[in-house]
Amino acid sequence: MNKTELVEKIAAAAGLSKVDSKKALEATIAAIKDALVAGDKVALVGFGTFSVSERPAREGINPATKEKISIAAKKVAKFKAGAELADAI
Repeated sequence: MNKTELVEKIAAAAGLSKVDSKKALEATIAAIKDALVAGDKVALVGFGTFSVSERPAREGINPATKEKISIAAKKVAKFKAGAELADAI
């Protein structure tokens, strides 16, 4: 399912127009993004939790040249499915 299909499903389920559904989806995504950038967790009961995890710096190998390279530390977004979602799947 892509974003357009998700907007259509939201519009049909909530009885909203596609324009309003798209605005609601974009606002939701923006709110989740802003919370993660601020370092907060976003817990949606019954669905799951979005959080930020830090990956430490490490050493890797360039597969083309076989030489060692250093991989910088970085932050990554994580999602852990809630119990209801996991049971539904």
